[in-house]
Amino acid sequence: MIAVNPLDSASVLAAFGALGVLAVIFAESGLLVFGFFLPGDTLLFPAGVLCAGTAGQPARLALWQVLLCAAIGAVAGGQVGYLIGRHGGRALLARTSSRRVKGAAARAEDLLARYGYGKALVIGRFVPLLRTVLHPVAGALGVPARPFTLWQTVGGVLWSQALVLAGFTLGASVPAVDDYLLLLVAAVVVLSMLPLLVEARRRRRERRAEPEPEGPAGSEGPEGPAGSEGPEGPAGSEGPEGDAEPGPRDGPQRRDRSGRHDR
Repeated sequence: MIAVNPLDSASVLAAFGALGVLAVIFAESGLLVFGFFLPGDTLLFPAGVLCAGTAGQPARLALWQVLLCAAIGAVAGGQVGYLIGRHGGRALLARTSSRRVKGAAARAEDLLARYGYGKALVIGRFVPLLRTVLHPVAGALGVPARPFTLWQTVGGVLWSQALVLAGFTLGASVPAVDDYLLLLVAAVVVLSMLPLLVEARRRRRERRAEPEPEGPAGSEGPEGPAGSEGPEGPAGSEGPEGDAEPGPRDGPQRRDRSGRHDR
């Protein structure tokens, strides 16, 4: 029995070849939570490298098979992800406890709102993590099926074929490049993270540019402006117990005393 690690592109390619490419790209393109952790770029590029043969070593994979399986997996996975989002995607996102999944879903929603369906679905294919949640989010937001199918097909084919052909070109031009497959995978990971770093930097600049909320100038707290007095009146004034006006008890006392004096 062959032990296969679905998170390891070399293991998938060694065990299943082009069919492994189809299965993993399908899951990575549409299965909301499970596909979030599968390789995408790091599977297609090495697969293209293994399609390049040299004079001393034949190709390990057939290029046409890898291209076909990559395109089918990307397009079919995107459609399944859309259907998942259309029928309960928001509830599934609400139940997940992964902060990375929720963050990617928020970025996907922002991308669709900022660039529209076409650009968002094509650009999102080239951004790791984002492409897994982009299609379910599009379904949850009610993106019409016809434009979604058109643009996600364009994006899926461009992304999958470009990465496979890039790997094939490198493998055909550099002898024994497949001996450095792990280094190539690491380089692809770094390059694929660049869009995320650019997006994070843009968001940071936008937050810094936002003005901080301020209250109206000169406004004071509940105690009123400086120098004002409380309910006891301004400084120097007397309260109701002061000596400025005689109280009601002084009048009768004076009359009684004056009466006794007269008598």
